[in-house]
Amino acid sequence: MTSPAVDAGAGAPARSGRAQVPPPGLPGLDPRFSRIVTVPGRGTDAAASRSWHLLDSQPALDELGLTPVGTILAVHGNPTWSYLWRSVVSGSVEAARTGAPVWRVIAVDQLEMGYSERTGIRRPLAQRVQDLGALTDALELDGDVVTLGHDWGGVVSLGWAVDHPEHLAGVMMLNTAIHHPEGVPIPAPLRLAGARGVLAASTVRTTAFLDTTLSLASPALDPAVRDAYRAPYASADRRDGIGGFVADIPVDARHESFAELERIAAGVAALTVPALMLWGPRDPIFGDRYLDDLVTRLPHADVHRFEGAGHMIAEERPVADAVLAWLGERVDARAGTDAAASAAAPDAPAPASASASDAPTPFAPIFRALEARADDDATAVIDMTRSSAGARAAADADPLRVSWRQLNTRVRQIAAGLSAMGVQRGDRVSLLVPPGPTLSAIVYACLRIGAVVVVADAGLGVKGLTRAVRGAWPDVIIGELPGLTAARVLGWPGLRISASRLPRLTAAALGVATCLADVAALGAHSDLPDEPGADDPAAILFTSGSTGPAKGVAYTHGQLAALRDVLAAHFGVTADTGLVTGFAPFALLGPALGTRSATPDMDVSAPRTLTAASVAAAVRASDARMVFLSPAAVLNVVATAGSLTDADREALARVDAFLSTGAPVGAPLLTSIGALMPNATAHTPYGMTECLLVTDVTLDEITAATDAADSGVLVGAPIGANRVRISALDADGRATGIPSEDPGVLGEVLISAAHLKDHYDRLWLTDRAAARDVPEDGARWHRTGDIGHLDAAGRLWIEGRLPHVIVTEDGPLAPVGPEQQIERVDGVRRAAVVGVGPHRLRQAVSVVETVPAASRPGLADPALTEAVRAATSTPLAAVLAVPALPTDIRHNSKIDRTRLSEWAERVLAGERPVAP
Repeated sequence: MTSPAVDAGAGAPARSGRAQVPPPGLPGLDPRFSRIVTVPGRGTDAAASRSWHLLDSQPALDELGLTPVGTILAVHGNPTWSYLWRSVVSGSVEAARTGAPVWRVIAVDQLEMGYSERTGIRRPLAQRVQDLGALTDALELDGDVVTLGHDWGGVVSLGWAVDHPEHLAGVMMLNTAIHHPEGVPIPAPLRLAGARGVLAASTVRTTAFLDTTLSLASPALDPAVRDAYRAPYASADRRDGIGGFVADIPVDARHESFAELERIAAGVAALTVPALMLWGPRDPIFGDRYLDDLVTRLPHADVHRFEGAGHMIAEERPVADAVLAWLGERVDARAGTDAAASAAAPDAPAPASASASDAPTPFAPIFRALEARADDDATAVIDMTRSSAGARAAADADPLRVSWRQLNTRVRQIAAGLSAMGVQRGDRVSLLVPPGPTLSAIVYACLRIGAVVVVADAGLGVKGLTRAVRGAWPDVIIGELPGLTAARVLGWPGLRISASRLPRLTAAALGVATCLADVAALGAHSDLPDEPGADDPAAILFTSGSTGPAKGVAYTHGQLAALRDVLAAHFGVTADTGLVTGFAPFALLGPALGTRSATPDMDVSAPRTLTAASVAAAVRASDARMVFLSPAAVLNVVATAGSLTDADREALARVDAFLSTGAPVGAPLLTSIGALMPNATAHTPYGMTECLLVTDVTLDEITAATDAADSGVLVGAPIGANRVRISALDADGRATGIPSEDPGVLGEVLISAAHLKDHYDRLWLTDRAAARDVPEDGARWHRTGDIGHLDAAGRLWIEGRLPHVIVTEDGPLAPVGPEQQIERVDGVRRAAVVGVGPHRLRQAVSVVETVPAASRPGLADPALTEAVRAATSTPLAAVLAVPALPTDIRHNSKIDRTRLSEWAERVLAGERPVAP
């Protein structure tokens, strides 16, 4: 590819202010990519030519004899330079060398920045967009171009994209912004840097602004990399561009660059090409507020939020890998812009049923059963949680009862009221209300108008809940006083509505706009909008966070309806069944199933607060035949069974079915709970937030399999049309095998179901990983991250999580099998088996929680060590005892083996043992 732009010799001495090449030896920067070009100016530069420094991969591609399919035009922000994109440049060449699509990368140093010319001319946004256009014209970029920008380079690159539709094949951006909401102050760091009397001192005369920006990287930048970013800005006269960029931030409509920013924002909203947004949510400057604005303008974009990453995301996460992977999957540059626009269209929904021969089920929204009982005065919901936790007598007295008629009326009023307030289909509503009639009414009201309910329960903890709410970036928050207080203090987004009426001063202090009663009053005289369709988004439910930051799992209305249908069909739920649930995700399903439901006296964010007496009181109050509890709740129910009265036991004896899910439940625990409900069939369905019901197994089936040679926890056969396959582990413990139903193969569990989630919210890379190498049979499949195997009867046995596989000298070892063997030892309440040592040479270590609890963490006593080692066929390098194993907050049952492994490494290395 030739260019008329004039290249200066790489070793030529730079004239004062002219562009120059970077010094040799900068970490990760191949000097072959540096290039100086002279470009005829435009706008205020029309009478001059300007020299630019840029990184260009074309010479390296020419050496390999490779022809690009298109160009990545990468633009840095303030106060970085093209060095920011060095991994994209080198990574693209290496990918091309190995047979991937060949992309030329041009990473520019904007004028006044990096090693490009210092002209001394003020360059507002419109001028910078013209500058970039002049450069690309001089380079004669005649093929397809995908822009890539960060910080204010994102704005400039998007301005180029809007102005060059004939070449545009896609847009990619890292933390940036193209619009700032009116009335909201710009981010504090920019306000401070741009303040009168501070601007020059912080950006030009000193390196304060530069130093602050580089300090935002987490983990901290390597000193040599930090010095490389600082290299072009060694003197004040080299930093004028940094101050100029800050001064050019259009804080309001009076600023000269405001109109250009508005023009670019409008143009971006009209783009149909593929789009990618990679985001660091810890960025104090370009945070999630700006991501949400961009998603609104480019709703078809692929988005990935890297939890824990911040402003310097290109240094903190594998951005180059993500960029190149996305280009290979989303942009067909060789076919031209039309194909690229086609690729940007949302994928057509794949059939989710297990077989093409299955007759499609007519869609009935999840609120249909509630509407069908609109004139029914029978009880729909019973709330036992008003009493103090653990006070059985109070829990048994005067529970709150809501009829079907009352609930349906309340749902319609809230729905119509929200709609009248301007809440529209697709708007996100975060719910910070504990399970009970109020939460049920809000959920079904939101679903009725097509708003997307965002459910992140308090079991995530304050930090996890904050990450979840800010990550989802809701339009509305509806909460009780504790949730609204947290929203105010922690700066959660969204219009705030109080579930109860607050004193005027309290409401004002918390920024609460109105209360639910007033919303319902407005709705009493308002009409409802049209119902949502099966493919409309319905809910975002957050995972427990037991295997990393909680992930938002997005469901459509069709998928929620499919979950309702599979639950009703498999467990035979009817209007007369009645349901007692101490497991938050299922506390909302009673109205969908058309059966009454009761929430027992407990703190739903702390499952261990549920007692046997509270369960009995809820069963008696609701005459329920089905009880649904989390494994952690079951532990305390069994532990408090001694307080049951004869009346309590009589009530529990009327239960027909008991379900416990959220984590695998073993036979001893099911047997113990079965003794309290002697006429109930005990089930332990296997599922996850991404697919709440996958398989099911009963206590009788588990008992019958006691002598089976299989390792792990038996979770049963797939329910209904659900399917399960296994991707075998290789010698490195990676799930690389072709998914199959072969028995006895240890590997990652893959699932397919009609009610499988639609996608992860703003986690494109996570979605991509979950759909890696799945069967190509037209169904939707999901890699669960769980490991296990199928037996000859097609039943699934769970043996742990993929990250917890111990790769020993003899191959991969799953932890659950040996843990089960160890838990049979007298005095062992729970056990974890983790690995220590180098990969492929790791050794197994057992960490046990004992009864009575160990007084301090450390090596187990010799007798217990001997008993544990004798109980398992797995060689153990050591046996450690702890007062309590670390578990997730929500379920209080999923053991954090990664944390335990790191702890065991430290203890066995001689560090003083402290609690893991």
